[in-house]
Amino acid sequence: MAMSENDVHYDVHAVEKKWLPVWERLDPFRADDAVVTSGEKPKRYALTMFPYPSGDLHMGHAEVFALHDVIARYWRFRGYEVLNPMGWDSFGLPAENAAIRNDEHPATYTYANIETQFESMKRYGISFDWSRRLHTSDPEYYRWTQWLFLKFRERGLAYRKNSPVNWCPNDQTVLANEQVLADGTCERCGAEVTKRELTQWYFKTTEYAQELYDALDGLQATWIDKVVNAQRNWIGRSEGAHVRFDVDGHDPITVFTTRPDTLWGATFMVVAADAKLAAELVSDEQRQALEDYVADVRKASDIDRLATDRPKTGVFLGVHAVNPVNGERIPVWASDYVLADYGTGAIMAVPAHDQRDLDFARAMDLPVRRVVDTGEDNPEESGVATSGNGTYVNSGPLDGLTDKTAGIHQVIELLEADGHGSGTVNFRLRDWLLSRQRYWGAPIPVIHCPVDGEVPVPEDQLPVELPELRGADLKPKGTSPLGAATEWVNVSCPTCGGPATRDTDTMDTFVDSSWYFFRYLSPHDDSQAFDPALAAAWGPIDLYIGGDEHAVLHLLYARFFTKVLRDMGLIDWDEPFSAYLSQGKVINNGRKMSKSLGNGVSLGEQLDSFGVDAVRLTLVFASPPEDNIDWADVSPAGSAKFLQRAWRLSGDVTSAPGVDPATGDVALRKATHKTVHEAAQLLESYRFNVVVARVMELVNATRKAIDSGCGPEDPAVREAAETVAILLSLVAPYTAEEMWERLGHEPTVAQVPWPTVDEALLVEDAVTAVVQIQGKVRGRLEVSPDISEADLEAAALADPAVQKAIDGREVRKVIVRAPKLVNIVV
Repeated sequence: MAMSENDVHYDVHAVEKKWLPVWERLDPFRADDAVVTSGEKPKRYALTMFPYPSGDLHMGHAEVFALHDVIARYWRFRGYEVLNPMGWDSFGLPAENAAIRNDEHPATYTYANIETQFESMKRYGISFDWSRRLHTSDPEYYRWTQWLFLKFRERGLAYRKNSPVNWCPNDQTVLANEQVLADGTCERCGAEVTKRELTQWYFKTTEYAQELYDALDGLQATWIDKVVNAQRNWIGRSEGAHVRFDVDGHDPITVFTTRPDTLWGATFMVVAADAKLAAELVSDEQRQALEDYVADVRKASDIDRLATDRPKTGVFLGVHAVNPVNGERIPVWASDYVLADYGTGAIMAVPAHDQRDLDFARAMDLPVRRVVDTGEDNPEESGVATSGNGTYVNSGPLDGLTDKTAGIHQVIELLEADGHGSGTVNFRLRDWLLSRQRYWGAPIPVIHCPVDGEVPVPEDQLPVELPELRGADLKPKGTSPLGAATEWVNVSCPTCGGPATRDTDTMDTFVDSSWYFFRYLSPHDDSQAFDPALAAAWGPIDLYIGGDEHAVLHLLYARFFTKVLRDMGLIDWDEPFSAYLSQGKVINNGRKMSKSLGNGVSLGEQLDSFGVDAVRLTLVFASPPEDNIDWADVSPAGSAKFLQRAWRLSGDVTSAPGVDPATGDVALRKATHKTVHEAAQLLESYRFNVVVARVMELVNATRKAIDSGCGPEDPAVREAAETVAILLSLVAPYTAEEMWERLGHEPTVAQVPWPTVDEALLVEDAVTAVVQIQGKVRGRLEVSPDISEADLEAAALADPAVQKAIDGREVRKVIVRAPKLVNIVV
């Protein structure tokens, strides 16, 4: 589309074609390690989440890249050496599923899409340092993913165990807890998640649970509350006690409870039906009943099992436990409303004060005993559990006490004194299940030997490359397709030399994305995962921009990796992302864009119709970064018209480059310097949309000055036009570069310094003071900004309009807020 109106020569697509090769030749955004390591310039590490290559860029990518580029370019203007890399999260289910749908090999499909996205990104004009480009599916990358896995294993942080796991029947693979949505469905495909008993690999994230939780306090000021709270809730720290219950004929059961003070109300115990503990405890008479029940339990998701309105079911295990505070023998049941991976997989049930326990007790005709009198109806009679504070009853030594905290501490002391328990902290966070029964991922670098067991692949044999398996059926079948690659699977044991087999699972793609920002530091280094000296110089990331859909998954895993790498001595910082900015979504007519809904908007079509700059400007101007943008409510055509007006200014300037602006029109200079001053403040607080508004105002002010006789030769007009070009390059780089050239400068505008603000031009010559009588405006005075309260009061009382309004009445009180307000009470 040509922006024609009065300037037929401004064709946006011609301008794009003109400047892309210039930028490629000049390479203005390449970060210089030496400048930072030497201390010559301060650094800024700008990072945005790298994309999955499962198709071309979409409107969501367009928004986040445009927002991200504003801050990266601004930092360069302010004199920082900026590291702004980009790559592709090219392993994993999104790319693999897309490849299978298109009947292509994942490698063929993935790398073709990477090139498509790469060309789109270059066209979009983002200031990425392409010399650091990486793909997580390259052997040069996943060699170090495998190396890190082995290092984690050496530290006891990677291990293999058999347990009930989340299973996606559609993707035919296991999922980490974090990959199951709140409604019990797979976050990748939406299928309902079930349970399976499998032997899988885990990262021991729980080893860092306390530190991950505590460190959130320090992030509260620079991360949005929603994301911090999501992390805090997922880690789920709770204080309480471990309580030991002796069991007839078995080892004691230990349970975690946040309310040990209610032990006198524990009238039965419940074990997760699918936990190993239930199978160990069950009597021979009840074993078949338990097995039948467990078969049904595994058909339900964790979310379904925890639903408060779900009918309570269970099986008596045929054994009793002993309540440690009163010696009562209480029955032990198995049920689906207790999860195997929470705490110890068993709970003490206090039905009077927990609704799920009460519902279970009523369903199974088990006793209910109130131990805290809250003043409400007795739960045994009402069927409603009471969870508030009150007076202890039926609680032995606690009877009559009303302080819950004192009650908890007293019971913990009793338990510790007789060896039946201890105070402790529990976390909701579980270890990260990282095995995947899929092809397109980093192979787990472990060999299984019948003699030596689990044997790590020697480091000099890394990477363990994926076999190509071209022509093979890679559709998910519940077991890894790698198992069919017999020549690849069957190897010699590195320890004994005997026959052995490779592990056929691959790693979760979130392993790749948990450390990619380290690899950007030295992406072509074949001797180490990354250079610790460069990590010390560049890290941590100063601002990370991405969607809040990763508020738990990716951010938590990246934080875990960072802390492990610190403890390995590879870095000297604790948190990866000093600040985090979460952008909203681009929707259409109030709904998420979807082909099935028929409301999708093609980014490519928008770029072809309006040009890159108009789309970028529209996305940045539409709203604050964290808000959603409804494409039906915005106008890229309007943005295109504004860009034409801005561009036209650069052709109107007739003064020479370098002319002293001090001799120019003062009013226009004030507008220019005020714009620069406010823009810096707004950019620092991520109010990018308001910055665009200020640039629009400056364009209008400059046009008005020219049309009202200021003259295109006035140095103030050049200063204003150059300022517009510099500020506009934050969001519309093609237009800005074209303006900069027309103003007589060499490219590129992105490398010039931030305009210097003359503080004297920010001082207002006069301000308007409002005079109110009885709260109603009765006069306005033009006064000096530094007028004293006494002088302002005198001027207000002497004003003829104010005197007329007072009309001889007694002035009882005058409230002065110099220089803008006088309030007179008569």
